[in-house]
Amino acid sequence: MDFVRPIEAIVPGAQGRVLAVLAETTAELNLRTIAQLSGVSQAQASRVLPGLVELGVVERREVPPSSLFRLVPEHVAARAILGLARSTDTVLDELGQMVRSLPFPPASVIVFGSFARREARADTGIDVVVVRPGGVDEDDDHWAASIEQWRTDVRRLTGNRVEVIEVTDDEAATRMAGRSKLWTRIRRDGRVVHGAGLEELRSARSA
Repeated sequence: MDFVRPIEAIVPGAQGRVLAVLAETTAELNLRTIAQLSGVSQAQASRVLPGLVELGVVERREVPPSSLFRLVPEHVAARAILGLARSTDTVLDELGQMVRSLPFPPASVIVFGSFARREARADTGIDVVVVRPGGVDEDDDHWAASIEQWRTDVRRLTGNRVEVIEVTDDEAATRMAGRSKLWTRIRRDGRVVHGAGLEELRSARSA
């Protein structure tokens, strides 16, 4: 999934660009502004908008000499469009829910990289740190199977591959306190979707 331009990924062309602009605001916009913000010509916008108004997805209000347009959030199709606009947040929420349903939930799950920065494209992997809970050995078959099932479920949810870095809580604390470029990025961009937070992990190093 292209999470930078999710609406245009599903609704290609000028129509998708126009809908993406209208989904980002509750304000009424005139034709010229919509064209400028969506990167299409005014002629293209003027061809797209009447059809959307006819469907009821967009409403038009005449304020001579201009017409003002806005998305109708109550419309069933607009709900789907707004859902696409919020797809990154939806995925982050669902990642946490899916982890909590596992038979052996991790101590922490942190999403980092382009997805956490809201820059993930269709060919971008979702980078995740999984902190293995104490008492679970790294070669535990049940643990490995549950994490692999979670990866499969995330791939089905998003269409993006999932890259997992698995560490213990001690390893997470040590690396969080270190200066490697990777863990610096994790500290800076990481989004905790389940379990212990970044500072909690950093202070958890065993004496």
